[in-house]
Amino acid sequence: MKIRSGDTVKVISGKDRDKTGKVEKTFPASGRVLVSGVNMVKKHVKPRRGSEGGIVEKSLPIAISNVMLLCPQCGEAARVGYKFAGEKKQRFCKKCGAVVE
Repeated sequence: MKIRSGDTVKVISGKDRDKTGKVEKTFPASGRVLVSGVNMVKKHVKPRRGSEGGIVEKSLPIAISNVMLLCPQCGEAARVGYKFAGEKKQRFCKKCGAVVE
C-alpha cells in the first residue's frame, strides 16, 4: 500500500469529500484505512459492568481508493510513486518530486 500509518491524507470522494486527517491504521487485506475524524458514525452502546452506555461516535475505515496523500512539500493531494535510492525504496510525490518520509 502506498499510504501508511501516520500519513496525512485528503478524502477525494464520498460524504466526507475534501476533509483531511491523519491515518491511524491501515488494513492491507481489505484495502482500507482508518482516518481520524473521517467517516464518523454513531453507535449505540449498551451499559456494561464498569462502563457507561449511550451514543458513542467512532470513525470507521474508508476505502484506500477514496483518499490521496497530502504532500508535505507542496501541500497538495498527489499520487505517490516509488523510486530506488541505492538499496532503499522511497516514496515520492508525483507533482513536485519530493521524497515522502
